[in-house]
Amino acid sequence: MHEDLRRRALESGKTTSRKARSKQSSRESSKPASRVASRVTSRDVSDDEDGAGNLSDDTTQSINSIDALLEADDLNDQTPDVVKQQLTDSIADLLDRKSSNSKSREESLQTYVACLTSHLLGDVLYGHVHVLLAAFGKSVKAETSEKEAMLALRAIALTAISFSDDTIYESVSATLFRSISDSQSKAVKTAAIYSLGICLTFGGADEAEISDKLTYLQEIASTDGTFVDADDNSDVVTAALQTYGLLATLIEDLEAESEDAIAVFLDQLDSADVKVQVAAGENIALLYEKSYTPREEDDASSDEETADGDGSDDDDRPGDPDLIKRYNAFHNTPEVLDRVTELSSLSTKSMSRRDKKQLHQAFTSIAMTVRDPRVGLQTNNSSRMTVRIHREGEMRVDHWWKLMRLYAIRRLLAGGFVNHYYEGNKKVLNALPLIMRNTGLPAPTSPRKAVVSNKVAKGRYRDSRRFVSGEMSELV
Repeated sequence: MHEDLRRRALESGKTTSRKARSKQSSRESSKPASRVASRVTSRDVSDDEDGAGNLSDDTTQSINSIDALLEADDLNDQTPDVVKQQLTDSIADLLDRKSSNSKSREESLQTYVACLTSHLLGDVLYGHVHVLLAAFGKSVKAETSEKEAMLALRAIALTAISFSDDTIYESVSATLFRSISDSQSKAVKTAAIYSLGICLTFGGADEAEISDKLTYLQEIASTDGTFVDADDNSDVVTAALQTYGLLATLIEDLEAESEDAIAVFLDQLDSADVKVQVAAGENIALLYEKSYTPREEDDASSDEETADGDGSDDDDRPGDPDLIKRYNAFHNTPEVLDRVTELSSLSTKSMSRRDKKQLHQAFTSIAMTVRDPRVGLQTNNSSRMTVRIHREGEMRVDHWWKLMRLYAIRRLLAGGFVNHYYEGNKKVLNALPLIMRNTGLPAPTSPRKAVVSNKVAKGRYRDSRRFVSGEMSELV
């Protein structure tokens, strides 16, 4: 079993927002430990992909990394039957806790995580879910080792996305919140926040509970991690921001939360860490996008088109004319637009070329949405924002809510994302719905199976690749 996911190298140095830099903190940020790779098989990556770190579990993916985000083999080399047996064996080992030690539990958790990452194997979990969750909870609570706790947290999230059970969140919520608040490891806190987001999304939480946890995550961000004893830790703050973005896509009306949330995210734009800035900016774009909803039959155009008080006609602006403004996302949009526009061209000597590119591309798209939320998610290369599903359909990542969900699911499933689509994981398919459409292009051979002589040829493949969903397979 290979561990081939590259961990993105983060620049050293403490990362704080403007508010945090004004504080006198006596605590030092803990150095996050590298996460465990969770794929059953290895894959080849180009030098460019590896250098960008887009396949790392803790990578902060941004708009400009969508192509690399979705790049994967059509199928993992090992068949589901082989992996299924490995998973069955790991479950037996995990449930035999009396005969185990920390090292053996780490190995069993490693196998469990790798198997559920690579394929949809929820049927193997039948009859074992709650005893497994209890076992994972013990590993998280005991935190005998950082590795065991982080693997257990990932195992909880993978169980939630692989098995249909609306009581999963209720079963693990206390464990997750305790880990976020009390763990001495910042890496464990970060993993627990991401696991919380997945369990809230796929584990049976209702909208009221999800809305309440938005406030919780906002508090973590607004205090730069101090709220959960992670003072000025950029990984914890980024996890809170990204998880907020995921959960916000599940709430229909965010009018009551939008003003305060955007104020918090604006403060985080002053962070010295690019991944914090981008996560905050993307959340701002999402909240502006959600302030517009589809026009309904009983909508009076004159009332809605002047909701911002300037008497302007929305239909005179670019974007979807069927979307109308329901409320003001923030009281001072010109200020927001100035801030995000400034970041779209910010240049400092201390910023690496990679960070500068990520920042500029992300905030160029963010500024477009703040300027006119009806345009959705726009980039300079729209061809990279489409996931085509064989010959029958496609998913256009043309809205921020789709991007937020794609980030979260791909962060968890890594290279197994494609297999979960192919094998019909309904939770993934429901979160990222497809459009039935004839693309008119034949399905290409994977570049991992055919020799690709140069990067140009590989690039042409990326623009025309196909993924096959489980629900589409009968139509092929």
